[in-house]
Amino acid sequence: MAQPKLKTTIAVLGCGDVGATLAYTLILQSVCSEVVLVDPKTELLEGQVRDLSDATYRGGSGTKVRSGTHQEAGQADIVVITAGAKQKMGESRLSLLSRNLHILSSIFTSMAPISPHTILLLVANPVDILTYFARKLSGLPESQVLGTGTSLDSARLRGILAQKAEVAPNSIDAYVLGEHGDSQFIAWSSAAIGTTPLRLALPDQLTPEFRASIASHTRGAAGAIIAAKGCTSYGIGNIAASICKYILFDSRSVRPLSFYQPELGCCLSMPAVIGRTGIIRAMPIQLDDAEQQELAKCARGLKAVIDGAEKELSADKELEQALKLDKGS
Repeated sequence: MAQPKLKTTIAVLGCGDVGATLAYTLILQSVCSEVVLVDPKTELLEGQVRDLSDATYRGGSGTKVRSGTHQEAGQADIVVITAGAKQKMGESRLSLLSRNLHILSSIFTSMAPISPHTILLLVANPVDILTYFARKLSGLPESQVLGTGTSLDSARLRGILAQKAEVAPNSIDAYVLGEHGDSQFIAWSSAAIGTTPLRLALPDQLTPEFRASIASHTRGAAGAIIAAKGCTSYGIGNIAASICKYILFDSRSVRPLSFYQPELGCCLSMPAVIGRTGIIRAMPIQLDDAEQQELAKCARGLKAVIDGAEKELSADKELEQALKLDKGS
């Protein structure tokens, strides 16, 4: 895979733990020509830029890093949004979502006009809901607005299955699909090691108890890390950097990403081909009856949150206009 010859810019909005880790990974892997960091906390921003710049002086990295404005970010090849409000004690999910939608609205207002060629990658949570609303706020084609979704959950799944099967993780073909959250599910029926279905590769282990244990591990991994150290950053930073690389290098890789599902009326993670123009196409996946029910249940839950958010936001005339709530989804 050849490195792009033209100048390429990735703007990272939010330079906290996740944004800084993403920027560091982009520098180490020389994914792009330039990383532009944007954050309203100017002191933190300048400190991160100086620290990250130190990582470019040795080792032959061809990536420059600098601070920039939202308007500059709007002209980047990829805009990665890691900025978002953290949930307060006792705060409802809808209240948190409302605050994050105000942040998103402010970001897009400040970036306008956004380049029609920009790819928008959502990392901030709740990623599926924010990806859904970012479609309206950005004005970009749906194929150019995507979220990291269950990419990290799927990587965790491959890791634990690789340990059980005693093979390399890249030999595992298995996906966590749906919401990046509690209603996610594992597509067990299509899981394989190489060309061997998982039910044949692990015939004695693939019990209901085993499946429930693995699902619990992938679903609860982030919570366990956050409880121990306060945040997750390395895993998601690496995943986001990989997605940026697939886009800029037009790799046409198949990954589980959060993007708009017209038949379900929401954004959630399904396999897709990703390349220079964003989501090239959705990749069909065969699900059994139980998995189809899980997908439908997941979509209903996300739609309920979206509908609740739209009702709550209908009183906010500024956001109502920005989201064009009266025009539907």
